[in-house]
Amino acid sequence: MKSFFQFLGEARSEASLKAQKLNLKSDGHGGWLDSRGKFVATTEDGKLKFVDKKKAKSEEEGGGNKKPVAQQPATAKPAAKPEAQPKPKANKEKEEGGDKEGVTETLTVVFGRFNPPTVGHEKLLKSADGMAEGDDFKVYPSRTQDPKKNPLDPDMKVSYMKKMFPDFEENIVNDPNMKSIFDVLVAANEDGYENINIVVGADRQAEFENLAQKYNGELYEFKLIRVISAGARDAEAEGVEGMSASKMRKAVSEDDFAAFRRGTPKTLDDGDTQALFDAVRSAMGIKKKKNVAEMWQIAPKFDHKGLREQYVNEKIYRIGDIVENLNTGLIGRIIRRGTNHLICLTKEDYMFKSWIRDVMEAVVNYPGPSGVPSDQRLVGTDAHREYTQRMTGTSAIRNFINKYKKKTK
Repeated sequence: MKSFFQFLGEARSEASLKAQKLNLKSDGHGGWLDSRGKFVATTEDGKLKFVDKKKAKSEEEGGGNKKPVAQQPATAKPAAKPEAQPKPKANKEKEEGGDKEGVTETLTVVFGRFNPPTVGHEKLLKSADGMAEGDDFKVYPSRTQDPKKNPLDPDMKVSYMKKMFPDFEENIVNDPNMKSIFDVLVAANEDGYENINIVVGADRQAEFENLAQKYNGELYEFKLIRVISAGARDAEAEGVEGMSASKMRKAVSEDDFAAFRRGTPKTLDDGDTQALFDAVRSAMGIKKKKNVAEMWQIAPKFDHKGLREQYVNEKIYRIGDIVENLNTGLIGRIIRRGTNHLICLTKEDYMFKSWIRDVMEAVVNYPGPSGVPSDQRLVGTDAHREYTQRMTGTSAIRNFINKYKKKTK
């Protein structure tokens, strides 16, 4: 027969295991804090119990007349840590007239690579903003960088996005912690949103729908999750309807600035567009034509045959390889190879499926074309000088200090 302490140990391990998967930290008293230090869960009957944010807030404001929540463990009362309570959302639909029912509960999000940003992305953001209908709307650019499919580093990418899409400057979020769609959903849940809309292209709707719904109630808890299509896109079409980041990278690889310019909005002038073109080219490591990577690596949508040949011959995406889904940002180990898809497992043991055209070999801490990660480019340091030289194509810097100082005998 198991002792009381054995049962207690097993209970703790079950709650701790789930908390570890969600990146929660113990407060030492049976409670759990998220990455922002907010109190979000307790250990109840050996399991992880998430705090009802609205109920916790009303108890905090209601004084002593409120009845305690039934079955609340004595060792982990949210009221004991008021500083860790989730702060109320700032989004309001109606601030005049005193109608509390007007407080919004829904967040609309867009998660994407935007590498580089295009006029097609501008259409996506406008569509998503309309679907938000006045509720909160946030845009999360992915954080991955590599020289073939994600040439721009996150900071540079966000900077250009805000220039290209000024109407959405305040909606674009530059958060290094938002690496995948799961990170976005968990953060939205922690912020107290009850419903969430995820706006994606029609070709990615089923993938996001399956993934977001599958882990609702486990990684996060929403009353309603809607994955909404922003409309179909025809890769063969001209203009905005057929524009994509793949076409933009293809134009750079072929040194076709005119084609690249057609993919940028009018809000970006010719000078800034040329600077963006040069930045993408530099980040892709393109100096001479012979150095250009194969098309299936840069824009696989335009070279299905090349991609397929590499896959069938098992030159890429082998069992055990670590890959990243380019749409969702999820990173996992390949456990099964299909005819044209992969089944992968994250380090937290969450499973996801990806088409081979939508993945890349995972890159951990890619330093960028300068050889220096973005968080190490401090102005005035050698690292920043090296970064600037690489991004501008400068091979050497001539020192003019004291050049004209009069020599003394």
